[in-house]
Amino acid sequence: MVDFTQARRIMVDSQLRTFDVNDIPLLDAMDSIPRERFVLPGREELAYIDQDLPVSEGADRRYMISPMIEARLIQALEIETGDKVLDVACGRGYSSAVLSRLGAQVTALESDAALAEAAKAALAAVKADNVAVKVGPLEQGCVENAPYSAILVNGALEVRPDALLRQLAEGGKLVCVQGRGRSARATLYVRSGDTFGERALFDAAAPILSAFQLKPSFTF
Repeated sequence: MVDFTQARRIMVDSQLRTFDVNDIPLLDAMDSIPRERFVLPGREELAYIDQDLPVSEGADRRYMISPMIEARLIQALEIETGDKVLDVACGRGYSSAVLSRLGAQVTALESDAALAEAAKAALAAVKADNVAVKVGPLEQGCVENAPYSAILVNGALEVRPDALLRQLAEGGKLVCVQGRGRSARATLYVRSGDTFGERALFDAAAPILSAFQLKPSFTF
């Protein structure tokens, strides 16, 4: 039987710290939140491996991003207590729980209603009381709680997330993985007025979110 407390410690020391994750509150959050509560039932023993893990079934699967990539993305947002954060494609709620532990007021967005219910249950179990789970199209964000200091997108994008960017507050940040395969990069956007600075952070890969996938074009 897996010792999950030890598995969390190994994840922090062997995966996160060795991948330039050095934010102490973030390391503490990921060392304290039981990641095994946020995976599919029966797959708890896989919760701490360095891989993307499916957290739903079906054609349009949702994934929990690997710990190393997830941590670096969150670290880039520089979350402060009281920040309003939108967590896009929250899955079963793990990333929302981490953001909550950092003191953010989190809006967790899922397009799959059943998955959103699973997220509510898992977040309640870890007492993440400052998370509101919403159901709706991922690409549209959640206007009712905007503007946000930070937006985390849990997956890879092939198109620029314009509707999400417009929901950032002045100086707000959005972080995601952009592209697929070897061309994919973790990317940070920062709002300044009506413009959005864009900067590649590091090489990364994550499952493509269908809501942000390029549509096939027709040629004649």
